[in-house]
Amino acid sequence: MSETTDTSTAPVEPELTETATDERDRNANRSTTPGSERFKDFISSGWAERDEALPPARAQAAYAAARRAAVSQAFPGQRLIIPAGDLKQRANDTEYPFRAHSAFAHLTGWGSDSEPGAVLVLEPEGGEGHLATVYFRERAGRDSDEFYANPAIGEFWIGPRPSLAHVAADLGVATRDIGEFDAVIDRVDTATLVLREADAALTERVDHARIRFAAEEALSTNAQDAPFSLEVGADHEPDGELARVCSELRLVKDDFEIAELRAAVEATSRGFTEVLSELPRITAEVRGERVIEGVFATRARLDGNDVGYGSIAAAGPHATILHWTRNDGPVVPGDLVLLDAGVEMDSYYTADITRTFPVNGTFSDVQRQVYEAVREAADAAFAIVRPGIVFREIHAAAMQVIARRTAEWGFLPVSAEESLDPSNQFHRRYMVHGTSHHLGLDVHDCAQARRDLYMDGVLEAGMVFTIEPGLYFQPDDLTVPEEFRGIGVRIEDDILVTADGAENLSAGIPRTADEVEAWVRQAQR
Repeated sequence: MSETTDTSTAPVEPELTETATDERDRNANRSTTPGSERFKDFISSGWAERDEALPPARAQAAYAAARRAAVSQAFPGQRLIIPAGDLKQRANDTEYPFRAHSAFAHLTGWGSDSEPGAVLVLEPEGGEGHLATVYFRERAGRDSDEFYANPAIGEFWIGPRPSLAHVAADLGVATRDIGEFDAVIDRVDTATLVLREADAALTERVDHARIRFAAEEALSTNAQDAPFSLEVGADHEPDGELARVCSELRLVKDDFEIAELRAAVEATSRGFTEVLSELPRITAEVRGERVIEGVFATRARLDGNDVGYGSIAAAGPHATILHWTRNDGPVVPGDLVLLDAGVEMDSYYTADITRTFPVNGTFSDVQRQVYEAVREAADAAFAIVRPGIVFREIHAAAMQVIARRTAEWGFLPVSAEESLDPSNQFHRRYMVHGTSHHLGLDVHDCAQARRDLYMDGVLEAGMVFTIEPGLYFQPDDLTVPEEFRGIGVRIEDDILVTADGAENLSAGIPRTADEVEAWVRQAQR
């Protein structure tokens, strides 16, 4: 089955998306855009010719085609609708930066340059295979009001937008204007599937179309007196199957994905070192954690699309709060900083790395004791990684070390062996989170995969995941000596399963206590 570019259809005058209409309405009472015919004639003329040269297909296009073929094989004869999603309102007429749904990005190869409101449709072709088409809003002609008067999609406001032909060549997939997507809705039947979570408004249209089709089918078969129902909504099981397949397809990364993850790790490493170089400024600010966040975010925007998730810049006792993202506290010499951050590339692939370092460049004896115990747990988990083991074994290996060390320190009411019994787990008081999660387009990638392929899944070469044990002693935890209270340590690395073992993609970022101390001091010279 081949996918051909189809741009022969004449452009359809587009209707505004719900988001674009909402923004136009929210903007109406402060609009001063001229509306005279003479102005319209003037603004639509005198423009240089556009460069219409078509680009070669991007490197990811061939990989995306292979992924679509895998999804096609899983759903023979069924129409599949995978939206990118649309802009989301932040406040009044401002939106959050757009990020396409990860499944859409994976199956099209379209990343940070993707268009809000785009939709990938896999249309069944005869007996086998699907024809893939990406629907999105064609750029407005300079003779249209949209070009200069619409702040949501006009090029005067948001810059140049791609043509259908440009995207078709770039992604190696057929394209059509979003105005033609109504014809897809008209063809929706009860076998049509939609990725529900990507675009609520579009999903609702598909639901109504499926109900309408089923009702018409019932009437056409003279079954109008028979009870009719079609289950749709958040728990619509067939749609869940599409989400599951799209998620499981990302469990094993291809060569392009691995290269992007390597690049994300390299950029993240640069961001960490730049944070350390700014420690004098960081410690001078009342909200020094915000400076850490800002320095890293600058690197993320320079090298990639953005941060892959809300950075955790947790200093002192804030490091004991697992998802501390307020980042509004001081950074005090003598304390530790737990920095959990990752650069997301323009392809959307993200790193997820944590390092814990002493603000003044030297661990105290207790800080070093905790730090090296966490590193021992991380190293024990990494040591067993190879194809053929079960994913959950990684966590078990780390927990053996955490239980042993906390028992040795006298923090547990039982021995390490007794604590490891599933009916006890006392050591988990100091590390309640898991040790690993898959990594890729989402920081917690493949989250809708079946448990027997994820937590109970067997490792394969090409899988990428984190190893991230930690120890967190809350400031008011009376089960530990006072000198431990308020110390939080996590070490997180990004791991690639290879044919005969594993590679720590982030091993180049200092990990041992001695290395981290030298790193902090060197960065400030």
